[in-house]
Amino acid sequence: MSVIKVEGKGIKGLVGRKLSKTVKFMGEDVKIFKLSISEVNEIRQLAIQAETDEDKHYDILRKVIRLGVEDAESLSDEDFDDFSIDELSKLSNNIMQFSGLVEGK
Repeated sequence: MSVIKVEGKGIKGLVGRKLSKTVKFMGEDVKIFKLSISEVNEIRQLAIQAETDEDKHYDILRKVIRLGVEDAESLSDEDFDDFSIDELSKLSNNIMQFSGLVEGK
């Protein structure tokens, strides 16, 4: 896990900073980030919509990965379609665990 040290700025100097760690995705190293409260709220809004629309479940998966993986924000929906759902689910779960939103194994 990467920890960024900021000296002399206190907690205010840490606003917007992200903790990261490297995990495996399809046999390669990728950097994931802990989600912020605002990012979690974005995901929760999608989850509320998913209660009435089954198609929104994939939107949640894509959102978690776009927010929580380095350089993933530019992936299109079509790019996601080329990955296996199992691999995407594992990656999303790693992000959620690292962010403290689900229990680890």
